[in-house]
Amino acid sequence: MARLDGKVAVITGSGRGIGRGCALVFAREGCKVVVATRTEGPGMKTVKDIEDEGGHAAFVQTDVSAPAQIAKAIKIGVERYGRLDVLVNNAGWHPPSMTIDETSLNDLESLLRLNLTSTFMGCKYAVKHLRKTRGCIINMASMVGILGQNNAVSYCATKAGQIGLTKALAMELAPVGVRVNAVLPAGVDTPLMHEWASSMPDTEASLQLVDAIHPIGRMATAEEIGRACLFLASEDAAFVTGHSLQVDGGASLDY
Repeated sequence: MARLDGKVAVITGSGRGIGRGCALVFAREGCKVVVATRTEGPGMKTVKDIEDEGGHAAFVQTDVSAPAQIAKAIKIGVERYGRLDVLVNNAGWHPPSMTIDETSLNDLESLLRLNLTSTFMGCKYAVKHLRKTRGCIINMASMVGILGQNNAVSYCATKAGQIGLTKALAMELAPVGVRVNAVLPAGVDTPLMHEWASSMPDTEASLQLVDAIHPIGRMATAEEIGRACLFLASEDAAFVTGHSLQVDGGASLDY
């Protein structure tokens, strides 16, 4: 039996990168996936790829900076598939390298809305459904939320906020059987990583540097992060809540 047979997941930002990796991995394990992402083309490609492999998925155009669209994605998923078992709050953005002098208040507040407020609202809208299924929430944070990163004050603040939210909500929801965990990747080979590298003076050298910070010798793939989320979503993690799972290829060991 597949590990998520009969389960339903809403995964934000699942048109590309880590979110897409999660969607593909979950679908292969029997999960019906709501692909909640902003851009139709990549979102529909994820749906098509899942369906081509025999899985079930639905695209809902979702800009997570608009809370009403998050609510809509969850509502459509429950109406279509009859339940909700897993919410993966994955959508987010890493701005180009900027010092605090270069980061405006508007930059900070916009990123908080995109990365952190959206996570809060996703949890808020999903909880009433997850109580019924004793489901779980997975928040896609980052190792920089605990380790820091040069010239990334706004991003680090949002990721640290996700970790704090995860711990507090895990305490609140444990009595009703809803688990809440976070995944903390280090470098992941995604379009977002390449966008960040292109903002640096030497793109290729920046990517090589990210590879080199991992003792394993390379960045993770999106599907490797997806498999970590699969563990947290499955019964294998039935006694795991409030945890920040470091999926970092050893990067934090010699940071």
